[in-house]
Amino acid sequence: MALVPTGKLVAEAAVGGTGVAAFNVITLEHAEAITAGASAAGRPVILQISENAVKFHGGQLGPITAAARAVAELASVDVALHLDHVESVALLRQAPEHGFSSVMFDASTLPYAENVAATRAAAEFCHEHGLWLESELGTVGGKDGAPPLGAHAPGARTDPAEAAAYVAETGVDALAVAVGSSHAMTSRDAALDHDLIAALKNAVTVPLVLHGSSGVGDAELRRAVTGGLVKINIGTALNIAATGAVREVLATDPKLVDPRKYLRPARDAMSATVRHFLTLL
Repeated sequence: MALVPTGKLVAEAAVGGTGVAAFNVITLEHAEAITAGASAAGRPVILQISENAVKFHGGQLGPITAAARAVAELASVDVALHLDHVESVALLRQAPEHGFSSVMFDASTLPYAENVAATRAAAEFCHEHGLWLESELGTVGGKDGAPPLGAHAPGARTDPAEAAAYVAETGVDALAVAVGSSHAMTSRDAALDHDLIAALKNAVTVPLVLHGSSGVGDAELRRAVTGGLVKINIGTALNIAATGAVREVLATDPKLVDPRKYLRPARDAMSATVRHFLTLL
């Protein structure tokens, strides 16, 4: 099909009352698996490359982005390219030249006023360059090894009134909210606050985003999308599938050294996971 803007896919999902999934790309195999799974499901998808993934690739944005973009252009469904969880302004400013249509700028760890100022500046840059901007308010725990937040910890839930003010003050195009999920969960038992999701949907005028969706069960995710969450971020679930497949292959043949023998099943496992989530949403 085509490489399309993230904003287009999110807007279409919002109008249709469905969710659009954004999967994290770490390696070429991730990108291939995501687009294969999306093609099998017949659903559009977002490929997102995080600042942490860029650090893994030696701090160079170009090579992994070029690979992901090339894979996206060969897909049989619409694919968008998104730069995720960016804290570095220098990295943010590289997004236009590398073909991204959107960025998630993450100033959520800053005090509210500083978050607003930094995100407003990011929004101004993005809009000047035709980019769609997502940001985060509240704290979705579990990132970079941090523990998940308890339900009553400061910042563990996004306040609807504050969210409305934040969107108005920053001019962002989408808002990632803290409603009970956590990054890097390897079990799918997170309980979302559906009353809060409803209140946030009523309070803000932009699409809502769920981070840490790998830790949310199918029924909870489906209910969350019905309740108003639109962009659903998934990363750890792919890594669980890939790592499990690699372990299984290597356990059967300790002398195996050809990476194709274990990366192919890892890629297939990720693709099946992508297809499941896209069909679910």
